[in-house]
Formats: sequence, structure tokens, C-alpha cells
Amino acid sequence: MTAFRKHIALEGKGLSLGYLHKNTKKEILHGLDFQLFRGELTCLLGPNGVGKSTLIKAILGHISPWQGQILLEGKPIQTFNPEQLAKQISVVLTDPVFPGNMTVGQLVALGRTPHTGWMGKLAQTDREIVEKALFDTKTEPIRDERLSEISDGQRQKAMVARALAQDGQLIILDEPTAHLDLENRLELMHLLRGIARDQGKAVLVVTHDLDIALETADRFWLIGRERKLAAGIPEDLILSGEINRLLPGDKFHFSPERGKVETKDQLASDWKIEGDNAWVFWVEKALSKARIPAVSDPIFIKSEPLSLEFRGKSFGSLSDLVLFLTKDSKV
Repeated sequence: MTAFRKHIALEGKGLSLGYLHKNTKKEILHGLDFQLFRGELTCLLGPNGVGKSTLIKAILGHISPWQGQILLEGKPIQTFNPEQLAKQISVVLTDPVFPGNMTVGQLVALGRTPHTGWMGKLAQTDREIVEKALFDTKTEPIRDERLSEISDGQRQKAMVARALAQDGQLIILDEPTAHLDLENRLELMHLLRGIARDQGKAVLVVTHDLDIALETADRFWLIGRERKLAAGIPEDLILSGEINRLLPGDKFHFSPERGKVETKDQLASDWKIEGDNAWVFWVEKALSKARIPAVSDPIFIKSEPLSLEFRGKSFGSLSDLVLFLTKDSKV
């Protein structure tokens, strides 16, 4: 059987990017190679100040590479004029500014501007595309609501609907979950993943939300302090240790066992804790936060109902055990 090769929407080859500052070149990123595939949600992650915004500006054609090239649908991005790029790439910024009295439906219809012109009138095909964007993002019920009167989560969905109405093959979103609560962050990222897969779009999300990115992204682009880019499926980057590019200091590391960022504090892991693995994790977490040094005596965990036993004493909650260990300096 021949393996299916995914369609590459965007590709970077040997890319070096930077700026001119007082007639001196300041290199920001060097030697980048990457591919963005249709049908996939890719998350771009990295500490602040490592060049993520510079890379996005280059992809949008706002700055030119010093070396290498960016290919959009196999063609150098510099060969596209602004109107052509607007038809190919949809962008959702962190803090877009729109009049508060604009309705959701009017905002989504603005997505057709690259196809109709600023004074253009929506044709039947344009209206159908707008309706589909509203339907796909479940924003139909609020189409007549004003942007100033809806929630942050609804507003972000409306922005995604506008990007869909633009009908480009590449959608770039800059911190789309920044101002949302947990439920809305999850819902929005799963919506983007569904759009990528169901409509064959290439979706690139710039985010610091590692936990949700791990749950939803098909692929990661990681940029660390060394300003290099590592690309791959999240699981490969975890197993190789590349994920720790996001944590350049000595205080934190990504735990492959737990699937999350943890401190490098070894106090809790030195305890002998017996019980269900899920319970052991949370007991270790509580002891680590309280910075309680380990002793040789074990802690026994019993569930249903929860009880923790230590040196013949029984505790009905973790807080009771931590309080006991904190107060008794001679444990």
C-alpha cells in the first residue's frame, strides 16, 4: 500500500529572519525548516521574545527573509500581492478592534472583503459562504447580537467565523484563547481542530496554552531561547525531550510520565506513598507545594472514603495530613 502524503500548504526552507536596526542587521531566527499541512491543527509555542511574531510576519509577507524562502502552495510568498495573500490566508489577532455596534453577522460578512472589494456587494455565493461559516462555528443564534453585548468566547467564535468566510486555505490565529475561561478555551481549540480536519484547512495557532495544545494539536512548532525551530507531533517532541525548549531555566521540566510541566523539586518524590497511582500523584503534589521533606515512614492511601494513614494516625483529607506534617517539626 502506498502511504498517503498530506498536502503541504506552507513550507519554510533554510529560513533566516531579522530586522535592520540603525543600519545594523539584527538576526532573530536562523536556519528554520518547517511544513504546515492541510487538514491539521499546528500550534506554535515558545517563550516570550524568541521570534514567534517575527515568523508570523514573514508568513504574512510583512517582512522578507534574509536567507531561504517561504513557499505558499509551492510558490515563494513574495510572488503574491496583498490581495492574493488575503484570499489565501485568514488571520485572527489577539485583540481585534471592531465597532461595538457591529453585529456578529456583519463581522462575519467582512470576511468576504478580499473577494468583493471594500465597496463590493455580496453575491449569492458570498452569502452562502457566510451562512456556512456561521453554521460551522455555531454562531447562527447570535448573528444579530452586537459585538459589545456578547461574551469573549462568543466573540472569538465570531472571529473564527469571519476567517472561515474569507475562505483561505491557511488560517493563522494569535493567542485565540488568551482571554477565555477553561471551558471556552477547550471548545474553541476543538472547533479549530474540527475545521482543519473537516474542511482541509491548514490551521496555525500561536499559543502559550500547553495543556490544551497537547490535547488538540496534530503538530507542534517549538521555538526555544536558541531561536531554532523543532517541528513534529507532540508525542515525538515529548519523548525526545525537545518539549523542554519551552522551559529554558532550571526550575521546571516537562514530565513525560505525568504529561505536564512540573518543578524539579525532589522533596515529594522521595516519600514512600502506597496506593492508587492517581492518588499518589496528588499526594506528592500537595507535599511538594508544602515543601515537606521526606522521612522513611510510608503514607498509605485508602479510597472510598478517602483516608490517609501515617504513623498510625488517620487523616480524612490531604489538607489535614499536610497541616499535621507542617506543624509537627519532628516527623
